[in-house]
Amino acid sequence: MEQHRTPPPRNGTRRGRPPLPPQAKRGGGSGGAGGGTGGGRPAGQRSPAARPAERAAAVRRPGPPLVRAVRAVRRLRRMRRMPDPRLTGLGGGLFCGVLMFVLGCLDRLLLGASPTVYGVLFLPVCLLTALWVRKGDLSSPPVVVPIAFAVGLLPVAGGDGGVPGRLMGLVTALATQALWLYAGTFVAGAVATVRKISLMRGQAGRRHPPAR
Repeated sequence: MEQHRTPPPRNGTRRGRPPLPPQAKRGGGSGGAGGGTGGGRPAGQRSPAARPAERAAAVRRPGPPLVRAVRAVRRLRRMRRMPDPRLTGLGGGLFCGVLMFVLGCLDRLLLGASPTVYGVLFLPVCLLTALWVRKGDLSSPPVVVPIAFAVGLLPVAGGDGGVPGRLMGLVTALATQALWLYAGTFVAGAVATVRKISLMRGQAGRRHPPAR
């Protein structure tokens, strides 16, 4: 006799095994095969809505002491950064002359008109004048600093007998302190020359860029 074979079921289950529940097929449920927590999300995975809050908390969280100390030092450097003005040739001459005259008056009042102290103070003034003058007037610092030296030397030189006596005292002080005058003029000229060469190289590099 012929035996009729039973057709396999169409619901995707094999013969002899019970069908899976609907929760297991969708991957849902709290006790499913995926081990998820709810809605099919694996364990340990956070919802997208919680990520911005966690990032904000991480930003607000203070860093280690070393990082905070480095940040504080950087802020202090920014606050104490030296100004970078750009003076014209006339402005550089006025700045240098007025500053040297004030220093000469202070030298006479506090130190008894010491020519050596006045000469030492003349060097940084020449340096600042050459650094702060603008690019178009780099030839002016070596010219204005000797004039400023003579102007500031008036209260230091002193002298008696009115205007002729003061002029004689100024000439004598210039002769005896010529070394400081030459040194300050050299500093101003050297700084202005270095700035000029750097400016010319930068312009040449922009006009003729290197071939790749």
